[in-house]
Amino acid sequence: MSERYKFVEGYAHFITFAVVGWVDVFTRREYAEFLLQNLAYCRKNKGLRLYEFVIMPNHLHLIAAAASGNLGEIMRDFKTYTSKELVKLIAANPRESRKEWMLRVFREHGAANPQNVHHQFWQQSNRPIILDKPELFDQRRRYLRENPLRAGLVNDESAYMWSSANPHLDFECDAA
Repeated sequence: MSERYKFVEGYAHFITFAVVGWVDVFTRREYAEFLLQNLAYCRKNKGLRLYEFVIMPNHLHLIAAAASGNLGEIMRDFKTYTSKELVKLIAANPRESRKEWMLRVFREHGAANPQNVHHQFWQQSNRPIILDKPELFDQRRRYLRENPLRAGLVNDESAYMWSSANPHLDFECDAA
């Protein structure tokens, strides 16, 4: 059985969550902050070890492991909860100018997926990549930190607001 794109206990993984339709949800501060709050919750209460992260406008990259429990289950719970709550936040946000369009995209993706009842926020796959060698960990760490640079969002990786590379962001990660 192949271990490609599966969570394997005892290892750190590079994980990507993308929003359906690549909708740029995390251009709004409140939605990115909501993700950070939930990552912090998973660290404190579910055994998530979070080494690096970046919240891009339409996707999220993590380097993470499970201190206890199963990383796949932690990520499943994170995606399930955040997807439902982000849809609610968007629907209730009076300043969200793209609300109707985003909710329609989420409804359409949900209707096309028999595993959903109403909306789908995250794409199905996490595509976890096992980081079982120090060079793989370092390669994915560089990729994650340079993602905002390659996207043209900043000129310095430490200047990107929603990244563990930002020394001014009040968010604690685990030591690698």
